Amino acid sequence: MQLHPAARQNTNTLLELIEDGVLDKDAVIRACLVWMSDREVGEMARANDLLLDEEEDYNDSMDGDHESALASAGWGMDEDYGYSGDVDDGI
Repeated sequence: MQLHPAARQNTNTLLELIEDGVLDKDAVIRACLVWMSDREVGEMARANDLLLDEEEDYNDSMDGDHESALASAGWGMDEDYGYSGDVDDGI
């Protein structure tokens, strides 16, 4: 698997060594991540959709209130079961 034959000689060499089983891909991944700065790791991860920005990751529907807690535990609210509270059910 070659990316750009002349411009990425070291990259292509490492990829070939991984494909040929000479290098362990997990060891190469770890070496790359440790070598790169945290900023570079973040940029690479975001550019490849491996990591979401905090704003994108936030889910408004589960904001920590009582209803969210019940919903996350699998318990729906009365409206989820068709009860609107305006029917006299004899209780």
